[in-house]
Amino acid sequence: MFGAEKGNLDSSDSRLNGKKLVIGIVQARFNESITDALAKACTQELMALGVAEKNIRLVKVPGALEVPVALMGMAEKPKYDALVALGCVIRGETYHFELVANESSAGVSRVSREFRLPIANAILTTENLEQAIARQVEKGRDAARVAVEMANLMKEM
Repeated sequence: MFGAEKGNLDSSDSRLNGKKLVIGIVQARFNESITDALAKACTQELMALGVAEKNIRLVKVPGALEVPVALMGMAEKPKYDALVALGCVIRGETYHFELVANESSAGVSRVSREFRLPIANAILTTENLEQAIARQVEKGRDAARVAVEMANLMKEM
């Protein structure tokens, strides 16, 4: 669950104060009905945590494999306090699922480490569409909370 386990933090926790933060979001268009729901939940939660709408930048890329490249482009700009990766990879009948799931996740982690920038990874990897639908809103919210908490932590360090 991204590190911000339910019940550990509430919205009054200073670690979840997004008022001074600028957050970038990269959304994969593949499985767009799912990623649109992820993006909507993430953006709404960011604003509920105090991030100003003008301080949220959303860009879209074709699929999960392209997410790390766009994250890198954003990370190169010193204006972002944290980033969010959104996507949805649903298992199919071929090995392609494993490649996309593993490479997109590894790419997100590489960008985060290289730029020392928190990135909440909400690229869903599910067995089927039903699992993706069941997770789309909760994981979008979770990603927003992780981005805000980690941005604040990094500012403290």
